[in-house]
Amino acid sequence: MKTVYALVPSLGHQYSDHPEGPGRLDELKPLFARLSNAEQIEALPATAEQVTRVHHPQLIKAVEEICKEGPAIVDYAPTYVTQTSYQDALLAAGGAIACTHAVLNGEAKNAFAVVRPPGHHAEPDHVMGFCIFNNIAIAVREALSSGMERVMVVDFDAHHGNGTQANCIDDERFGFISTHQWGIYPGTGWLEDAPHARGRLVNVPLDAFAGDEVFARVADEIFQPIVEKFRPQMLFVSAGFDSHWSDPLTSLGLSTRGFFNISQKLVDLAEEHCSGRIVFVLEGGYDPVNLANGAAAVFDALTSSKLSQDVADSFPRRESGHESRIAQVRKWHGIES
Repeated sequence: MKTVYALVPSLGHQYSDHPEGPGRLDELKPLFARLSNAEQIEALPATAEQVTRVHHPQLIKAVEEICKEGPAIVDYAPTYVTQTSYQDALLAAGGAIACTHAVLNGEAKNAFAVVRPPGHHAEPDHVMGFCIFNNIAIAVREALSSGMERVMVVDFDAHHGNGTQANCIDDERFGFISTHQWGIYPGTGWLEDAPHARGRLVNVPLDAFAGDEVFARVADEIFQPIVEKFRPQMLFVSAGFDSHWSDPLTSLGLSTRGFFNISQKLVDLAEEHCSGRIVFVLEGGYDPVNLANGAAAVFDALTSSKLSQDVADSFPRRESGHESRIAQVRKWHGIES
């Protein structure tokens, strides 16, 4: 079966000098031009019913109304809207839904929703962190409504996916693992969050400059046993390329090869536990070259290819081991040594 992708660049959703703009995707054009082993599918706007599985109707209405008056700054991150942002956000969520249905219906082996505005900070009752609607949570709810009994999101964006956590926190069908740089926006995601959901809701707060080797250990020592324990039928991945060591907003330490390695491990976990069902959804990443290289690495993993963009961008300093933090997370979630 094939790999598919949805592309939603949202050209009207832009604000002067803001890091989250359509220019983030500019360097993807050469990638899509040479991408012969993945097929683009159409994204349609998410419906009101699909969005209200995640967001309160009052929020959806408020976003629609404020966009009519755009452009405007709507939270301190700063998150902005323009006159097209409501429709852009519906289409971004719809891109994630289209990828989800393609995989669920057996039309595709796996998928990547390359969409913006991003979503993982958007909470049920408010927009935040450059995000309007929570694309990946909306896609998860679509999967659950379509018959999946358990699904899991793995979020490797540099920032904690607080909105996704808020949506899954009391739903035993919805698993969540987030790796993120501790001490930066939004300031959430400590490892002892949600003690009632141990083994299902897993936060892995990392210090700056963690790097490729630490992420490889986290994948082997945390992702794998948690997925084995939770037994999801489908994996979703919040793919944030702001985890790259030279991102202008963060400093978590991954390289392009690091993105490939972690993506390959997640694809392998999906093959082992989810009949291969996995959907990646774009989140952050504010250097266009790093984002394009990271996206290429994801496509290489999805299509069982070698890393095509093996650029010389390894982190130029010694990485931290994080042994004690990994041990803390494993102990909290009852992962046996």
